[in-house]
Amino acid sequence: MTRFPWLSVLVLVPLVGAVAVWVLPARAARAAKSLALAVSLAVLALTVAAALRFDPGGARFQFTERHGWIPRFGIDYALGVDGIALVLIALTAALMPVVVLSSWYDAEESRHGVPRFFALLLITEAMVIGSFAATDVFLFYVLFEAMLVPMYFLIGSYGGARRSYAAVKFLLYNLLGGLLMLVAVIGLYVVSSRRLGAGTFAFGALADLNLSGATAKWLFLGFFIAFAIKAPLWPFHTWLPDAAAEAPIGTAALLSGVVDKVGTYGFLRFCLVLFPGAARDFAPWIIALAVVGVLYGALLAVGQADLKRFVAYSSVSHFGFITLGVFALTTQGGTGSTFYMVNHGFSTAALFFAVGFLVARRRSALIADYGGVANVAPWLAGTFLVAALSALSLPGLSTFVSEFLVLLGTFTRYPVPAVLATVGIILAALYALHVYQRTMHGPLRDTAAGGGHLDRRDLNRREAWVIGPVLAVMLALGVYPKPALDLITPAADRTLQEAGVGDREPTATWVSGASSPASGRGAGVTTGRGTSGGASR
Repeated sequence: MTRFPWLSVLVLVPLVGAVAVWVLPARAARAAKSLALAVSLAVLALTVAAALRFDPGGARFQFTERHGWIPRFGIDYALGVDGIALVLIALTAALMPVVVLSSWYDAEESRHGVPRFFALLLITEAMVIGSFAATDVFLFYVLFEAMLVPMYFLIGSYGGARRSYAAVKFLLYNLLGGLLMLVAVIGLYVVSSRRLGAGTFAFGALADLNLSGATAKWLFLGFFIAFAIKAPLWPFHTWLPDAAAEAPIGTAALLSGVVDKVGTYGFLRFCLVLFPGAARDFAPWIIALAVVGVLYGALLAVGQADLKRFVAYSSVSHFGFITLGVFALTTQGGTGSTFYMVNHGFSTAALFFAVGFLVARRRSALIADYGGVANVAPWLAGTFLVAALSALSLPGLSTFVSEFLVLLGTFTRYPVPAVLATVGIILAALYALHVYQRTMHGPLRDTAAGGGHLDRRDLNRREAWVIGPVLAVMLALGVYPKPALDLITPAADRTLQEAGVGDREPTATWVSGASSPASGRGAGVTTGRGTSGGASR
C-alpha cells in the first residue's frame, strides 16, 4: 500500500475540475476553457510525478489502494498499476491538454454551452484513467460503461449534421458489448464463489482461479466481444467511422486516440490473464480477424473521400496490428502492442488535429475540396506530412518501433499471418501519401465545390501548441523508445507468464538445407523474459 493515493487523485482531480467547469455560467466560456486546460495540465504533472516514483523492477502492481465498497458481494474500490497501465494513463494525461486546446472553438456555436463541453471532456479523462487503474473487475466494468455517457453527449450534442445518428450508433454498439461483459462478470462471480467459498471481483484472486473448459470459453467471449467493439476490431468496427466523422475534431482524437485503447487494454489485461486456456484456444481465430482488420481498414482508407473517415479507417487497420500483437502470445508481441497503443494514440491525434486545421480553413472535410495547400501554408503541410508518415510507420517515428515489435513477435509463432499483415504497411503508404498528395500538392484549389473559400493562413500559435508537442513525442520515442519499453516489457512478460505462454524462438536452416544448431527450438513453448526492447532472451 502507498501512503499518497496517487491513482485516486488522478481520477478525482479531473472529476472535481469537471464539476467546477460545469457550474460556470454559459457566458463564462473563456474561463471554462482556461480552467479545463489548467486541470488537464495538473493531471499531466501528477502523472509525471507518479511515473517517476514507479519502479519497473518492483512489485507488479504499484500505488495500490483497496477500500471496501460493497463488501457483501466482494466488491472493492481497488486501484493499482503495472507498466502497461501506467503508460496508457500517461498517454491519456499527455493528450488531454492538447485535446482541450484543439477544441477551443468547437462548442462556440452550440446551444448546449461551452462549459458543459469542456466538463464532459474532463469527465471522460477521469473515467479512462480509472479504467486503466482498476484492479477490481466490477469497478472496471462500471467505469468501462460510465465513459460512454460523456462521449455520447460530446458526439450527440456538439457534432456535425448527422450527430444524433452517430451518437446513438456509438452508444448501442458499446452497450451491447457492455451487456455481454456484464453477463461474463456475473459468471466470474458465480465461479469464484464456488471455487473460493465466497464470491470476489478482485483481479488477483480471479487470475489465480486459472479457469479452463467450456465455462472459461464462454466467459472469455463475453469479455472479448465487449473489448472488440470498444477497440474496435473488425467486424465490430462500423460505429467508429460514423462517430469520428460527426464528432468535433478534439473529441474524435480523444475517442480514437484514448478511449478506444480501453478495449485493446482489456484484451491484454483481462482476456489473457483471467482466461489463459481460452485465450490460447481462440488465438488463431482472433489472429485471423486481426489480419483481416489490418487489410480491410487499409483498403477502405485508400478509397475514402472524407478526411475524417480516412483517419478512422486507418485506425481500424492499426487496431488490427495491436490485436495481432496481443494474441501472438509472445513478449515481443505484447510489448509491441502496448507500445503501439501509446504511439497510435499520438499518431491518430496528430492526424485528426491536422485534418481539423484544414476543415477550420475550408469548412469541408472532403478530400476533393483541397489541393495545393502547401503553396500557401507550408507549416501546415509539413505537420500533415509528419502525421501521415507516422500512419505508415516510417523508421525514425515511434510507430515504426511498435509495429516492428508486433510483427517480430507474431512471426515467431504465426509466420503466415505476420507476412500477410505486412501488406498493410504497403497499403498504409498508399493511403497516407495519396491523401497528402491530393490535399497539399498540385494547383491551389481556392474554392470548394460547396462554395467555401480557403483561408490561406498558415499554422497559428494555438495550432502549433496543439500539434507541436504530439509530433515531438513521436520523434522522441522513435529515436529513443527505451524509457517506455523499460516500463512495458516487464509487465508484458509477467502477463504472458500468467497466460501460460512465452516467447518462441524462430527456427532457422542453413542455405544447404541442413538444420542449424538451433533447429527445433521453436517446437516448444517456453517462457522467456524480454529485454527492454521486447526481444526474447
